[in-house]
Amino acid sequence: MFPLSRGDGFGAAGKTGLLLLKKIWRVGLDAFWQFNADDGWAIASHIALSSLMAMFPFFLVLTALAGMIGSQYLADEAANLVLEAWPEEVSGPISREIHNVLVGAHGQVLTVGVVLALYFASSGVESLRIGLNRAYTVVETRPWWLLRIESIGYVVLAAVGLLALSFLVVLAPLIWATLLRRFPAIEPFGEIVTFVRLATASVLLIVPLFVVHKWLPAGKRKFREIIPGILATLALWLIAGITFGRYLADFAFTYSVYYAGLASPMIALVFLYFTASIFIYGGELNAIIAKVRAENASAGAV
Repeated sequence: MFPLSRGDGFGAAGKTGLLLLKKIWRVGLDAFWQFNADDGWAIASHIALSSLMAMFPFFLVLTALAGMIGSQYLADEAANLVLEAWPEEVSGPISREIHNVLVGAHGQVLTVGVVLALYFASSGVESLRIGLNRAYTVVETRPWWLLRIESIGYVVLAAVGLLALSFLVVLAPLIWATLLRRFPAIEPFGEIVTFVRLATASVLLIVPLFVVHKWLPAGKRKFREIIPGILATLALWLIAGITFGRYLADFAFTYSVYYAGLASPMIALVFLYFTASIFIYGGELNAIIAKVRAENASAGAV
């Protein structure tokens, strides 16, 4: 009798697991169809282009802020941190161009240029807002000027936070070298510095996702309501990054054939397009899950 009861238990657990997988598949598929219905592909292209256009102005703002604290080299380190999670085939050419822009900006008095850079960088934030508003099926009622000020605030906050993280990353090897001189026995734990850098790169992905899903679009959402879409976004970003990096490693020459000297920005644009599509899909997934929960709650009340 005992083996039978064990078998029955495993069978019930297997059926429960299968039902759960079917529900996850159904919700994920519904989110994809809703993504299509909400013109997700078109909005993703808008986000990708806006992000690429906002990237260089953002780093100019970063350079200006770094110059104010007398540590302009931190802007270069910040750029490296932002691109840390990108495939090398994508980040390499872009990071070189960003470095050239930042070197050109060093030593210049950025006044009106910073104001314009703030405005153009905030356009990237606004594109994310449009995508999430569409995904969560909410209508924006706040005045446009207030939204623009809010987006500029996000840009400044992101720049300050990024500089702070960059400072910690730069400081970590110096602290480790000092500790190593005083306590040579800790040398086997040398990879802790690499861990700090990877952890920082992870923070740069996770924290902004929570911030934009929670506060950027109209309406209010609880943290537990945005976690599924964020987890799905991070997982799909990881898969897309590995896949796209592998593809470029084997077929990057095709972009050179098609786009000649524009190959590098086009590669970055395509990568951002896929990244933006996944980002919007995360919002759609949260919206579908919220809809299913509301329907279940209504059915339970009846």
